[in-house]
Amino acid sequence: MNSETTAGRGNVAICPGSYDPVTNGHLDIIARTATIFDKVVVGVAGRTVRKQQTLFTAEERAELIEAAIADRGLENVEVEVFRNLLVDFARSHGARAVVKGLRAISDFEYELEMNQINRRLADDIESVYLFASPEYSFLSSTGVKEMATFGADISELVPAAAATALAERLAGTN
Repeated sequence: MNSETTAGRGNVAICPGSYDPVTNGHLDIIARTATIFDKVVVGVAGRTVRKQQTLFTAEERAELIEAAIADRGLENVEVEVFRNLLVDFARSHGARAVVKGLRAISDFEYELEMNQINRRLADDIESVYLFASPEYSFLSSTGVKEMATFGADISELVPAAAATALAERLAGTN
């Protein structure tokens, strides 16, 4: 495609998730996406059907991501909470792609279903998947919360602000 063909289409991607809490694996996917797209909107799910109760509010999760992005100098990345369908959120930002990370086969199975649903709702928005970097292929927010609950050192797995927030939120629970 030449520049005339792509002009006006917007080179915007959405990186959606619950981010409860944000991990270094999430940030790796966000940072890599930021090298591919002109603008990345990290969409923090404010209403989750798949996950039960979150440890942090959507606004708290967004603040933790914003702090981590600022620390990494990701100037073409912004964070926003959304409480509607992902494809509607993507359209509201002029995004043509939704980017997600894949760690294992179980991620693939779930994301395949979501891709098919999203394609039915909005066939003009592509799903793009990045494989997790090897050092983060085991990392999940659920695992981090479990480790933190039992006092494990999570400092190399999450941004500093998230580690502090987890320690404060979980104080007295173990």
